Amino acid sequence: MFARPVTTFDLVPRRVRVHAVRRLTGSMVRTTFRDAPGADGASGADGVTGSGGTTGAAASSVAALHAPGPDDHVKVFLPDPATGVLHAPTLAPDGGIQRPAGGVSISREMTVRATRTVDGAGEVDVDWVLHAGDGPASAWAAAAREGDEVVLVGPGTSRAVPAGIGRLTLAVDETGLPAAARWSAAVGPGVRVTAIVEIGDDTDEDVVEAELAGADVEILYRSDGPGQLAEAVRSLGTPDDDEYVVALGEAGELVPLRRHLRGLGVGPDLSTVAGYWRRGTVNLDPDAPLDPNDPT
Repeated sequence: MFARPVTTFDLVPRRVRVHAVRRLTGSMVRTTFRDAPGADGASGADGVTGSGGTTGAAASSVAALHAPGPDDHVKVFLPDPATGVLHAPTLAPDGGIQRPAGGVSISREMTVRATRTVDGAGEVDVDWVLHAGDGPASAWAAAAREGDEVVLVGPGTSRAVPAGIGRLTLAVDETGLPAAARWSAAVGPGVRVTAIVEIGDDTDEDVVEAELAGADVEILYRSDGPGQLAEAVRSLGTPDDDEYVVALGEAGELVPLRRHLRGLGVGPDLSTVAGYWRRGTVNLDPDAPLDPNDPT
């Protein structure tokens, strides 16, 4: 059995500006954010609660954004697609986040791919998958340019990598690739990592393999039909006693995969299974039940 230590952070709205845009593949874009003018970095660290208690006050600078867990995510608030105006959320008296009363407020939950400091400036990378249909998030990411502004909120909760993993199995699609890359790096070179990644035809295999450097990577193509992730995991057999399984991606595709793991006795203490999107659903909460008919 494995335990993922949990740390909670104060929620802070951070107004940030696109510093760089990199097209990873035909359907994936990486945006690098730095502080927009006016960010407050004086307090130096977010308030954090964990095994060590609370430390510091919250700062609005990107340099104070902490995302130590491999699948930590932020809520990205985007400009109104009709007007281009960014209606920023504010901090409510109870410590939660309050959307503005007027104007369109669009947000999406996104994995933090990386954080760092460059020449004294904090940076955070977010990778976007450009889904067909030109939804507001995909449209924004596809057109993002240096200087564009958004607001980041979170992470509010961070879950660390469990200690003692001897082997890691990852089963993800493109939306889970940033977290999978962080999981693979976090367990270290002494842990064997098997990564099964389902991609579309416009995703470059070389990018997937580069993101998962050091892992044994198997690539599946979505055009070959549904159910491939679950079938690929079944083909691996029964997990080892010290093996941990991470499955991230389209919620419907992960339901049979989780059912298979349960049948092998691989429950939440030995796995992390989360739907990052769901066909026909706008802005799925990654913490929502994977299967509404079986929310356990």
